[in-house]
Amino acid sequence: MRCFRLLFILGIFVIGIAVPGFTQGASSAPGTKPGPGFSVDNIDKTVDPCVDFYQYACGNWIKNSEIPADESQWVSFAEVDQRNLDVEHGILEKAAAGGSGRNAVDQKIGDLYGSCMDEKTINSKGISALQPELDRVAAVKDKGGLIDEVAHVHLVGPNPLFNFYSQPDLHNAEQVIAYIDQGGLTLPDRDYYLKDDADKVEKRQLLVDYATQMFTLAGETPQQAAHSAQTVLSIETLLAVYSMDRTKRRDPKNRDHKMSREDAVALAPNFYLSRYFAAAGAPNFTQLNVTNPDYFKQVNGVLESEPLESLKTYVSWHVLNAAAPWLSQPFVEAHFKLQQKLTGQKEIQARWKRCVNLTDHELGEALGQRYVDITFGADGKQRMLKMVDALETSLAEDIHQLSWMSDETKKQAKVKLDAIRNKIGYPDVYRDYSSVQIKSNDLLGNVARANEFESKRLIAKIDKPLDRKEWRMSPPTVNAYYSGSFNEIVFPAGILQPPFFDKSMDDAINFGGIGLVIGHELTHGFDDQGRKFDPQGNLHDWWTEQDGKEFEQRVSCVANEYSNFVAVDDQKLNGRLTLGENTADNGGARIALAALEHMIAEDKTGKEGQKIDGYTPEQRFFLGFGRVWCEKSRPEVSRVRVLTDPHSPGKYRVDGVVQNMPEFQKAWGCKAGQPMVAENACHVW
Repeated sequence: MRCFRLLFILGIFVIGIAVPGFTQGASSAPGTKPGPGFSVDNIDKTVDPCVDFYQYACGNWIKNSEIPADESQWVSFAEVDQRNLDVEHGILEKAAAGGSGRNAVDQKIGDLYGSCMDEKTINSKGISALQPELDRVAAVKDKGGLIDEVAHVHLVGPNPLFNFYSQPDLHNAEQVIAYIDQGGLTLPDRDYYLKDDADKVEKRQLLVDYATQMFTLAGETPQQAAHSAQTVLSIETLLAVYSMDRTKRRDPKNRDHKMSREDAVALAPNFYLSRYFAAAGAPNFTQLNVTNPDYFKQVNGVLESEPLESLKTYVSWHVLNAAAPWLSQPFVEAHFKLQQKLTGQKEIQARWKRCVNLTDHELGEALGQRYVDITFGADGKQRMLKMVDALETSLAEDIHQLSWMSDETKKQAKVKLDAIRNKIGYPDVYRDYSSVQIKSNDLLGNVARANEFESKRLIAKIDKPLDRKEWRMSPPTVNAYYSGSFNEIVFPAGILQPPFFDKSMDDAINFGGIGLVIGHELTHGFDDQGRKFDPQGNLHDWWTEQDGKEFEQRVSCVANEYSNFVAVDDQKLNGRLTLGENTADNGGARIALAALEHMIAEDKTGKEGQKIDGYTPEQRFFLGFGRVWCEKSRPEVSRVRVLTDPHSPGKYRVDGVVQNMPEFQKAWGCKAGQPMVAENACHVW
């Protein structure tokens, strides 16, 4: 279900496709702050590209860039996102102003944004805006009634205790079924509750201090608030103990536990799941997937042993914490302090930025309609489709040429590749928000009603055929993704912007940017997770046994390589957690470069093969790739990311790839023994 608040913005991206803007890449004057597009001025020519290509490609960008005070890191995605916020800001200011030309869509997004910007009304209400929700929890008389209340809370806001949602059946992707899953933690990962290093101990104390402050603001005495905070930490620690770690969760087989509704109810009777499903308004389904049965078995005991008042305190905490960003200023400031400690962010974002993000989160396809009208011309989708076609052709050739894969598995891989659906720009049919009541002076109510609309929309999908036309991101979203269950790649409208795509630049730069991103997403269909899904999106092993072993041997090389990279302080990357993204980066780079080489070979004018700014097309391809991942991060967020993010830091997304590529070494004249020439190069796709 939907979360009552926007999650901490940690600067973590699925592939990091940021959204819109209109500035084209151009060289900046020496000594000035780099622009968002590609420029040779970003290059540090004092560095040997064969020693540290990332530093060579990004050195001057790093030197001349500063992390804005309201950001935890500064990457090309964030640069583009800032321009995107400006576009959406203009749309929403106009919609909020009203006027005779405002239609129903403008009314929804304008009034939600306006209610968020109305700080005077929000501050005047204080905790009273949330009090009815807190009173509902306080009125609970028994543990069965608490589960009824948890169902209500799930509909309108956060997800205490566990998660309930709908997804395609892992073994019949054409059918949507119900899922229940672990959940209910405040800190970013289970390790924050279970590990005893200084950083985790500090973060647990920060949680206690923050919760104490929040309970005090909500009306408890300091002594009561301190006790409530300790109760929250105690219960969440128990939930963390029984939660599956995120590396293990990467294997879909570990999340595949379909059972009857009756068996799920019997598995954990203290969850009162029959009451929960009824209270949540779920259809009378007969089967569901319990992604982590052990969690429900073990937490069943927690629900039995913990006093009702302690459990009510825990649920109240999640209601309070989720609503905090949209309550009066003291709550907002307290909430930001915890975020600040986790991310290193110096200042809270301007109110208008938070309100733009909220509107996109709650009414994304309504705001997206206006966004697309302004930013995404008819030629945008055609340019993307052309590049996707070129990359798919390149990947097909790569698969065909693999020496380690049998013809039988190659044939099945080609079938899967041909079946991948491409969604570019925006959905064919936008979501209808007409039933969502948005009031100009009721921010918290607006958020709750929008959340409830989305929760019920998703619950209603249970036991119905899969709608493959639906998008899981709004057009302005800063991202792109591949879905194994849908077997599709999705690129929201904002992707065709510098430094990913720049119509003023040569093809080499664009293939190193957007081309590599497309290749990355396509390769996800064949990474350690994606390869386990068939062309229809079913969890099905279509590999021969020997080919599966050959694949695992090759991805183990990648996992071991990245596990030796130091992310921050003395913490090394988790090569297994980041395996899918690293495999996709390596594969995406190879097929994007191959597609560029095809284009150069087919160019009868010879123009595509010429040097620009003294660099060959192949060199510019790698420079374009490097520019996309130029990055500066605060140490606080780097520490969070090394535990939680399946993506490697920018430096290793670049250097980790190029050291495995003979094509890179040929392009730059690198010799054996240099750092960018791996002694035992990894090669999967």
